[in-house]
Amino acid sequence: MAQLRHDHQKFVERDVQIIVLGPENAQAFAEYWQKEELPFIGLPDPKAGTLKLYGQEVNLFKLGRMPAQVLIDKNGIARYVHYGHDMTDIPPNEELLALADELNSQ
Repeated sequence: MAQLRHDHQKFVERDVQIIVLGPENAQAFAEYWQKEELPFIGLPDPKAGTLKLYGQEVNLFKLGRMPAQVLIDKNGIARYVHYGHDMTDIPPNEELLALADELNSQ
C-alpha cells in the first residue's frame, strides 16, 4: 500500500479511485487506516465475499491472500486483472497509471 500512497495524487489526476480490500474485521481495518493515514478507501472483507467474486487466491502456505489488482472502468467492467503469485508480485504504479490513461482515452 505504500506504493499506492506514494503515487496517490497521480491516480487522482487520472480520475482513478483506489479501493483496497483486506481480510481484517471492520474495527481492525479502521484502526489500521487511521494509524497509517491512508488517503484512499479501505474496505474490510473478512469473510472473503468480494475476494471470491473476483477470483483472488488464498494460499495459506504463502501468508494468506495473494495480491490482486483490478481496474474497473466507469461502466463497472473489469478491464484489467492481475493476480499475484506471491506477496511481492504487484505491478508497478507506472503500469497501472498507463492502463488508466489508456482506459480514459477510450
